[in-house]
Amino acid sequence: MTVQSAAERRTAAATSAPTRIKLGFNSRVAFPSGPGNAERGLRDGIELFRVAEQLGYDSGWVYQRHFDNYLANPLTFLTAVGQHTSRIRLGTAIIAMRYEDPLLLAEAAATADLLTGRRLELAIGTGQGNFDALFGRDPANGRTESRQRLARFLSAITGEVLGVVDRADQGAPLGTELRISPQSETLIDRIWYGAGSIESSARTGVQGLNMLLGTIIQDAVPGTVGDYHAEAIAEYRRTYTGSNPRVGVSRSVLPATNPELANLYRDYDIQRQTQGPAAARPDGALAPTALPAGMTVVPALRGTPSQVVDMLAADASVTASDELVLFLPPSFTLSQNIRLLEDVAQTVAPHIGWSPQTNSDDPLSTEQESAS
Repeated sequence: MTVQSAAERRTAAATSAPTRIKLGFNSRVAFPSGPGNAERGLRDGIELFRVAEQLGYDSGWVYQRHFDNYLANPLTFLTAVGQHTSRIRLGTAIIAMRYEDPLLLAEAAATADLLTGRRLELAIGTGQGNFDALFGRDPANGRTESRQRLARFLSAITGEVLGVVDRADQGAPLGTELRISPQSETLIDRIWYGAGSIESSARTGVQGLNMLLGTIIQDAVPGTVGDYHAEAIAEYRRTYTGSNPRVGVSRSVLPATNPELANLYRDYDIQRQTQGPAAARPDGALAPTALPAGMTVVPALRGTPSQVVDMLAADASVTASDELVLFLPPSFTLSQNIRLLEDVAQTVAPHIGWSPQTNSDDPLSTEQESAS
């Protein structure tokens, strides 16, 4: 494979950039330990989506983490969010496939999609944590297990025959073909894979899935993170086998509109760079080990709004993507996260090609009407 220079990648990204970039956010829906805090945290998460929709955000994504002070069941949560919103797309970032039964996940995802007006954006990936044994899985190779389960899930979600009735005690005539039910026929177009390397980006393209790039990279990055992700996007688009490739890039975007916010964002950025995944966790959350050797934490883009705009414009992967997803600090309060969403929507995003979304110009509304 010929490796492009940074300048060549920026030029290619600029010529292929979409006319309107979409804007989303990623929340961990975190909560401190203590009576009533989990319920309060979940309800605050719903309110965050409601406010984001009013601000014109295109999507909101939620993180999954088991056995901790974060959201563990994204599909149940997003179904609840769907009852309080009408337009904003509802994403998972990501569901750990290594722990999931592929057929049960396909059933749950189709149900959630139908209940939310076909707004689900389902991003899945391998997942971390090495809890395989607790879920009754073989802990030997989580990545291999995840890929096998992903293939089974995709077969189910596209309505393929998964088996036939071959026993009289199975409750249906012998020979009956078995598929999951209900089916959401268009959900396959909204399946994403959380890629953490150039290799996994190419594999995602071959599978014809959408691709989501996060704030932690599995490789040591020799140059800038933006150039590395731009190369991953180029490899994804080169290998893509579907009809409508979509790429989302996650970034920690922190425009400081006053000195207090500048200090808050500086402290968070320092903590994230020194503590990695352990940074900014809520009180009582598990303390993860240090960032594994060879991994890279994507730096926060912080400064004045104009400085942040310049940083995003210089990021080759942002200009090559279809959607910018804001990573919200897990320990921030609801009011702090709302302020961050407001500041990005008002002082940064309009300068990089985004405009607020409304029901009238939502491309999914046509899909929903035709499916009803």
